[in-house]
Amino acid sequence: MFEANPIVDKVRAQIDHPVIDSDGHFFEFYPVLNEYLEAEGGKVLVRDFWASFSDTQIDGNWYEMTKDERRDVRRNRPVFWAAAAENTLDLATANFPNLLYQRMDEIGLDFSVMYPGVGNIAISLPREDIRRTSCRAFNRYFADTFSEFSDRMCPVALVPAHTPEEAVEDLEYAVKEMGFRVVLFPSYIKRAIPAAVRNDPSMERYAYWLDTYGVDSDYDYDPLWRKCVELKVLPTFHSPSDGTLMRNSISNYCYNHIGHFAAAGDIICKSLFLGGVTARFPELKFLFLEGGVGWARNLLADLMGHWSKRNGEAIQQFDPSRLDHERFTELYKQYAGSLYREELTDPIGERFSPHVETDYDDFAACGVKVKSDFTDRFVDPFFFGCEADDPITSSAFDTLRNPLGAKLQAVMGSDIGHWDVPDMREVLEEAWEPVENGQMTLGDFRDFTFTNPVNLWTHMNPDFFKGTRVEDAVARELAPA
Repeated sequence: MFEANPIVDKVRAQIDHPVIDSDGHFFEFYPVLNEYLEAEGGKVLVRDFWASFSDTQIDGNWYEMTKDERRDVRRNRPVFWAAAAENTLDLATANFPNLLYQRMDEIGLDFSVMYPGVGNIAISLPREDIRRTSCRAFNRYFADTFSEFSDRMCPVALVPAHTPEEAVEDLEYAVKEMGFRVVLFPSYIKRAIPAAVRNDPSMERYAYWLDTYGVDSDYDYDPLWRKCVELKVLPTFHSPSDGTLMRNSISNYCYNHIGHFAAAGDIICKSLFLGGVTARFPELKFLFLEGGVGWARNLLADLMGHWSKRNGEAIQQFDPSRLDHERFTELYKQYAGSLYREELTDPIGERFSPHVETDYDDFAACGVKVKSDFTDRFVDPFFFGCEADDPITSSAFDTLRNPLGAKLQAVMGSDIGHWDVPDMREVLEEAWEPVENGQMTLGDFRDFTFTNPVNLWTHMNPDFFKGTRVEDAVARELAPA
């Protein structure tokens, strides 16, 4: 038995509900993971997977390169010292689900959805054979490793999605054949820019764009969302974006890391909304993990602001054909001063005659007609994973300042297993601090750690918590008033 945690006891004494963790993490135990990789694809898969894993950004291993070589290819500095070392107990806990299971009460968690470590990279590997085969191996490892702890922990399945066909096939296998009830998709797919690689295929590593399934996607991903509805699973996204574009320092890991999950969440969330996915599939919910909620408040406000000025009707005021050239010329003659040139008979005409636009409504696909539609298209379908120590989380419940007076659907992610949780015993304490500081009410804390996770995970699958430690509490929460 492990020591009692007085902080957990103090919080438990003030709440009347379980604590559900929607984003716990674990480390794949590499010696055993390699056994699964070999069983799925032979020794060649073990070799190819780890080679691909170390080469996921730009050519070469950072530690084997000189500073000049790193600069030459812009090899971003990868994560280092990323696991508990001094806290050996926590390091072992992140590796061994049996130990985590024994410590759940000590940590203060009743139920955890568990996301992998290197598996987050596996779903995005560029080579299809390595990507899909390694994901199958990872999923078998997850299923076997967590099977005896299903009353308190639920692993996710990795579902690669470079094409809708790939995603649908692997999703069906994970859910129907392997029994997973949580699935993870990449937040984006790196695709080569055709013009850049046409004459030099090696440029694919450098000249790429990010396909986010909605706006401008190379594919129609509606079959994937339709399959999610059919299988009663919701899409979750947890991809890193460090090493891309503005997060590409060759020397400073923190520069690359800060904000990168939020950036990845922002681009996929915005794409799903503007691409009309939430309009066409109103029954679906989506979860964006580990980026917090600050970016989501900003995105909602920006979307509403742009919509008010550039929706299909409002944008007509900017149509160049509506310009009164005579009136502008009069004002020009009267006020141009030193800018006046007598030879200009139509001083703005040439500059203000762009091509006639036909696709002028950027909000056509999302189906927003009035501001309140943002509730149905954005506020209701989207959930946001927030770490326990995130000081911005309380803003999710700020109905005075949030657009539409909305409460954004924040769910707690413990992030245990990562370097930013050096002591797992402090997770619940950190989540509770905003209550003690007056930034969250008890009701907000309940929503954050229980009500929102219950609504998230049971919306598609009412039996999600059946057979778990929190089944009865969830049933009471969902019972008609």
